[in-house]
Amino acid sequence: MTARTTTSHAVDASLAGAVNSAVWFDGFERKPADVLVGAHECDLLIVGAGFGGLWAALRARARHPEWSITVVDAQEIGRAASGRNGGFVSYSVTHGLANALARWPKEAGQLERLGLENLQGFADDLRASGIDGGFRKAGKLQVATAPHQLEELAASVAKANEYGRPLELLDAEQTRARIDSPTFIGGVLDPVGTCLVVPYKLAMEMRDALARQGVAFFEHTPAQKLEADRAGMRVRTPAGSIAAGKVVLATSAFPALLCRNRLTTVPVYDYALATQPLTDEQFESIGWRSREGLTDSANQFHYSRVTADGRILWGGYDAIYHYGRRISPELENRPETFRKLAEQFFETFPQLDVSFSHAWGGVIDASTRFSAEYGTAFGKRVAYVLGHTGLGVGASRFAADTMLDLLDGRHTERTSLEMVKRRAVPFPPEPVCAAGINLTRYELARSDRNEGRRGLWLKTMDALGLGFDS
Repeated sequence: MTARTTTSHAVDASLAGAVNSAVWFDGFERKPADVLVGAHECDLLIVGAGFGGLWAALRARARHPEWSITVVDAQEIGRAASGRNGGFVSYSVTHGLANALARWPKEAGQLERLGLENLQGFADDLRASGIDGGFRKAGKLQVATAPHQLEELAASVAKANEYGRPLELLDAEQTRARIDSPTFIGGVLDPVGTCLVVPYKLAMEMRDALARQGVAFFEHTPAQKLEADRAGMRVRTPAGSIAAGKVVLATSAFPALLCRNRLTTVPVYDYALATQPLTDEQFESIGWRSREGLTDSANQFHYSRVTADGRILWGGYDAIYHYGRRISPELENRPETFRKLAEQFFETFPQLDVSFSHAWGGVIDASTRFSAEYGTAFGKRVAYVLGHTGLGVGASRFAADTMLDLLDGRHTERTSLEMVKRRAVPFPPEPVCAAGINLTRYELARSDRNEGRRGLWLKTMDALGLGFDS
């Protein structure tokens, strides 16, 4: 097979037919929900209909079958980050073991166990609810593309093995036998810590299952004001209001209803491409027979996977913050990032002569500690989670259980965690926020070019327990 010549013209040609839409949205005839008009009452109101809100509804229905549950979303169910991501379901609720060890070392073993239990519970809940969601136990291959990453991967395997996780260190030949790229010089196979889903399919099937269980959904119903009243809580919307005994806030990157959370996270845009379906001959040239998830080991990393119809999804690298915490649909289309991703794809797989069918972006809620923050308000009648920083597909289920524990006033293993009790360091206001994020992005890229060596800025951020990522 003739390899594509990666010229500027060839990259442009590969993107010429790409639609600016997530590949996961294809093939779904959306069933719109009503807009809330007038007064409404429920036992539990969930604000946000992404995976955080959907899991909160599913877990609440299991705990409290007698409750009336309502879910509202300012836009459409599952159409934001939850329907646009790569579909990786990680076992980790802390954005990885290294982050747990850096921030909560005394609880690292407990957090690892709870994460694995949550991943099993994720699979069990889908099965019990008759939800397919494209869920499969795929595993993940993390590859090294630079010599300094080999030592880092070896250390990560040794540490994971200490905590009972069966990671396997692979040399270049073993790595390329699984997925063949001339840029891969080693890797780590994690056979059990990552599953894959089709994210928008999962969100839609969760919605349908919940609707059958009596959960009410309202779309294009932004929650504008949260206030206490004699019955519990009341949320004001443009055309009505909802009185609720308890409230879950799962608005992710979108503006927080609680003033205390306005600086906790920043909205970061992540981007991805999907190829046209590959032929059998093309797959033969790269292997990938096990269809595991794929990531690399750079600070600015890529993630990749194969879809059910034989496309390669290729995303990551750029994490773009827009001044003033700006969020807008127009930011989901970023041609300069799509070109960069296409160039990097062909550097990784020069044996493939393919074009891209889809190119899209989505907004993620990034936290300075790379993992979620939890809390309550209004005398524990309101619980919230925010800041999953790109690993929320699996961790959203754990977050749902944690928020419900807090609302129920239950003292559990989850609510006892320092990760749950301790707040994240907030991002500063503008213009300091944008300046700090842009400097961090520059220094992360410089570290990747400089054999992984971290400069003074990154060392200072590490010492303070702060960071920026997607």
